[in-house]
Amino acid sequence: MSSLLSVRDLTKQFDDTVVLKGVSFEVLPGQMKVMMGSSGCGKSTLLRCINRLIEPTSGVIEFNGQSITGPETDVLWLRQQIGFVFQQYALFRHLTVIENVSLALRKLRGVSRAEARSKAEHELAKFGMIEHVDKYPAELSGGQQQRVAIARALAMDPQVLLMDEPTSALDPVKSREVSRLLSGLSEEGVTIICVTHDLTLAQHLSPVITFIHEGYVHASGSVKELSERTDDSVIANFFQRH
Repeated sequence: MSSLLSVRDLTKQFDDTVVLKGVSFEVLPGQMKVMMGSSGCGKSTLLRCINRLIEPTSGVIEFNGQSITGPETDVLWLRQQIGFVFQQYALFRHLTVIENVSLALRKLRGVSRAEARSKAEHELAKFGMIEHVDKYPAELSGGQQQRVAIARALAMDPQVLLMDEPTSALDPVKSREVSRLLSGLSEEGVTIICVTHDLTLAQHLSPVITFIHEGYVHASGSVKELSERTDDSVIANFFQRH
């Protein structure tokens, strides 16, 4: 099976600081790719490079066999194909739930207001949020805001969904809900790249974890295998802290 997304020798430098140092990996259609690592290791920067929120310094990113790092890439089109759920949800606070989810459909896809609302309601209903369509983000819990953010991304029918620390602001009960939600999306064939420091979430989502350290892929394996790598001080220190 051909890769849906291919990242090769990706680097990103901010002034004198090199954040990504030759990251390479492949993502297959329908795969759940989970990445872990300490804060500041480059995980979030990597996600932002993939859908061009940040411009890579060098390296190649291919989507469906085509380079998406060149100046000729239609970035708005790309972000419809590769959705992003931000760590702090990034919902528009002045818009209701239904407006948050339907806005991009109307502005980017050009669909009618009625069609956009119908699609938004369909996605929100999947996550038990249909009764909250007229509420504003401030009226929702963290878990509810997370569901709206995911529904907004999925409303665009992306081929890949990027998730940045999806449980970081949630309590254990809400974290388990998000874990079940992501598992369900994966079972439906949604391709997901999930960055997390949550060991429980990582273990639940994928049998193989990609471990990032100081801007490069340091190791890969199951949570159990990595946690038993006492000969590797980088990994051992990470698991002692988490």
